[in-house]
Amino acid sequence: MIPLSLHDRSHLTTDTDSRAAFLRTIDRAQRAEALGYSRFWTAEHHGVPGVAGSAPAVLLVAIGHATSRIRIGAGGVMLPNHQPLVVAEQFAMLEALFPGRADLGLGRSLGFVRPVREALRREQYTVEDMADDIAELTSYLLGTSPVTLMPAVAPVPMFVLATGRGA
Repeated sequence: MIPLSLHDRSHLTTDTDSRAAFLRTIDRAQRAEALGYSRFWTAEHHGVPGVAGSAPAVLLVAIGHATSRIRIGAGGVMLPNHQPLVVAEQFAMLEALFPGRADLGLGRSLGFVRPVREALRREQYTVEDMADDIAELTSYLLGTSPVTLMPAVAPVPMFVLATGRGA
């Protein structure tokens, strides 16, 4: 059997607000679990018209509570927008709440448009920056950093997302 995943961006429609979009996303996660899907991904899209929100770790808490078996993950967290320690803490918390179910997809998009990039205070981010951030993030998750990650959990599986010209 081929494992299937579903990626949901919490789309807004002309007849819904953000709350309704999030509730639909949670409902889709429950249906995906009932249909035997193995993973449900959410995304980080700042300031994109038609997308209800851009805080995947927060939405994953609601999805985790509404499901019992399906893996939950971010597809993805954009590393230029976050400190690696904060990402590690958020996903360690998800792993502590939903053991064996948290996944972390990582991307390097700087933002949809210039005003978003300016608001995120990031105009440049190189492949080398991403490699350094992944190494730092990994050190927290594996317990090899001088900073102790709390909560201490089994390592969260990480995936590097490829977009545009690749990872």
